[in-house]
Amino acid sequence: MPDVRFALFDTTIGRCGVVWADSGIVAVQLPHPDEAQTRGRIRQRHTDLVEALPPARVQTAIDGMVTLLQGRPIDLSSVELDLGDQPAFNREVYAITRGIPPGATLTYGAIAKRLGGVELSRSVGTALGQNPCPIVVPCHRVLAAGGKPGGFSGNGGVLTKLKMLAIEGAAVNHTPSLFD
Repeated sequence: MPDVRFALFDTTIGRCGVVWADSGIVAVQLPHPDEAQTRGRIRQRHTDLVEALPPARVQTAIDGMVTLLQGRPIDLSSVELDLGDQPAFNREVYAITRGIPPGATLTYGAIAKRLGGVELSRSVGTALGQNPCPIVVPCHRVLAAGGKPGGFSGNGGVLTKLKMLAIEGAAVNHTPSLFD
């Protein structure tokens, strides 16, 4: 992908990263324990990147993500993404997921039904586990049956998901255990 750049930015959950091309945002990196690890994770997934100041459209997306993670509902559905390298099914899952407003949730099964049948629930979970743009594609708003949190592939796992949902004021049926 030509001319791909990235920047790091601070949020209430830690230092995140954003990767963009002329065609839109390619990836959002949730924070790792320190900035070097976050930067390393970005470079692991996207080689030959240049760190740069974000252009206005990317800065607007960053500002939106920061605002959302401060607990102020904001609609990020207008943020332009470049998901062209993602499978068609994943892009369909991401489109539905982007329609979930802050503070609300859907289940994997509800998304699967919209795509053709509840039997696609596992495939929905797989697609969300491969989500290159968390926060903008709010996969943290997708829950398992019964309002349970289900999985989360971001650093920190389900605890990060629960933290993001709590910031947004979403209700989750969950009592933390040693096995989360």
